[in-house]
Amino acid sequence: MRNRTKKPEILYMDDTIVVCVKPQGMPVQNDKSRDLSVLNYLKNEIAKKEKNGEPELHVVHRLDRPVGGVMVFARTAEAAGRLSRQMQDGTFEKYYQAVLSGHLNEEFGEVTNYLLRDGKTNTSKVVKKGTKGAKEAILEYEVLDMVETGQGKLSFVLIYLVTGRHHQIRVQMANLGCGIWGDTKYNKQFQKAKKKYHQIGLFSTRISFVHPETGEEMVFKTEPEGEAFDMVLDAMEF
Repeated sequence: MRNRTKKPEILYMDDTIVVCVKPQGMPVQNDKSRDLSVLNYLKNEIAKKEKNGEPELHVVHRLDRPVGGVMVFARTAEAAGRLSRQMQDGTFEKYYQAVLSGHLNEEFGEVTNYLLRDGKTNTSKVVKKGTKGAKEAILEYEVLDMVETGQGKLSFVLIYLVTGRHHQIRVQMANLGCGIWGDTKYNKQFQKAKKKYHQIGLFSTRISFVHPETGEEMVFKTEPEGEAFDMVLDAMEF
């Protein structure tokens, strides 16, 4: 089935970077589904606007297909390298909002685990420190609200991603016993779902970085979208 999600919203574009809001359900790059990717959509939009042939565009960071939110692409290899170095040294900041199944024990927290990726199953799991191939994963969270809904207890949280590991937030929250709402890979409550794709309650709502060409501090924000967030907001207003 072809992807019928809405198209990315371009928030900012210059000769060096493009910032957009990725829709939930849309792949960042081409995959075996052959659905339209964010990368190709942006290339097409730039080509239509500038009419200089196929534009150069580089993926700097990724969001899982079910995850929506703000992200940046680089228009030159040099810019991509500079943004990648910012991610490595911690000056590139990424914040997410999430809806979790259940209630966390602590209102604030820093979570550190060691994650091991399985390329065959495209999953990651928490393992002991020192496990061969495992990478340290760190995030910080703040509980914004806890609600009761027709689907049980839910937590609405803000997450600051210190490191950027494969499926990191999804794995670490599930390991705390509060998986991301709708996550058929890691949340036991949804693992019996038969659908290949299910919208999940995770959204990239804020990124900040130094412009790779001008040195200006850049901050981009968006509001979370999707069924999970609508459900929480309805419960908060009740």
